[in-house]
Amino acid sequence: MKTLLATLSLLFAFQVHAEDHPSLAAVQAADKARIAAMQSGDREKLDAIFSVDLRYAHSNGIVDTKTSFIDILSAGKTKYVGYDYEEQNFTFPAPGIALMTGHAHIKAEADGKVMDAVLSFLAVWREEKGQWRFLAWQSCKLPPATK
Repeated sequence: MKTLLATLSLLFAFQVHAEDHPSLAAVQAADKARIAAMQSGDREKLDAIFSVDLRYAHSNGIVDTKTSFIDILSAGKTKYVGYDYEEQNFTFPAPGIALMTGHAHIKAEADGKVMDAVLSFLAVWREEKGQWRFLAWQSCKLPPATK
């Protein structure tokens, strides 16, 4: 337990604030490219932005790999027609790793059904050979806001 606490303390001590991190603009640009590629279904663009180790856990519990997710998007089985961040935060906990958290209003069409929901998410970016690649996504639906 002491070792874990010491490790976490060091990690937080060396963590650079996102607004000061030299890679922030590059990760933000990569994320914009990811959304555009997902909306277009362009296989080549998806292949360029997704890590070979991609693990994409949808809000419904289904998990895709790079290959399965590219196949679904490029075939038009799932179409992302709306993708707007309500909150987006970045942290850089280790060299070559960026965590993105927040809330996104996402509208997608799949199997004749429309999902229109606000999701809470955790996304992981990893720098691979000088390029930021999308490594992981985990999300869950948030309940509608009460008035």
